[in-house]
Amino acid sequence: RPGEGLSLADAGPLLLASEASLAQLDAWTPDDVPPLDIVRFRPNVVVDGDAPFAEDAWTRVRIGGVRFRFGEVCDRCVMTTIDPETLARGKEPIRTLAKHRKWDGATWFGVRLIPELDGAGASASAHRIAIGDEVEVEVG
Repeated sequence: RPGEGLSLADAGPLLLASEASLAQLDAWTPDDVPPLDIVRFRPNVVVDGDAPFAEDAWTRVRIGGVRFRFGEVCDRCVMTTIDPETLARGKEPIRTLAKHRKWDGATWFGVRLIPELDGAGASASAHRIAIGDEVEVEVG
């Protein structure tokens, strides 16, 4: 939203990616391409348990006790084509995303979330999320 500042983030403070969406992307990629690691997308949060790309329609998410609102679907850059372990460059996943997830001149994977923090006096621990936290979503 206008007037909302970001610190150390390019377009949103949190990037969420889905294992189901990654599995669908892997199913779309050519057989000679090894399965992609979700790390290529550099998400802060990885979830599973919903349909592929269901996250595109989420309006709010609660992770543990912290609520987030949907920011936008994340447009992907060529950094995803660099293997973070070996630094080898390739054409995936951008090539496959361009066939299945391209609109408005960009390729899309993952969603940006914005925390809905309550009160300046709340402790930092009240705003922490952790591996294994329950995730609840609101749609539309």
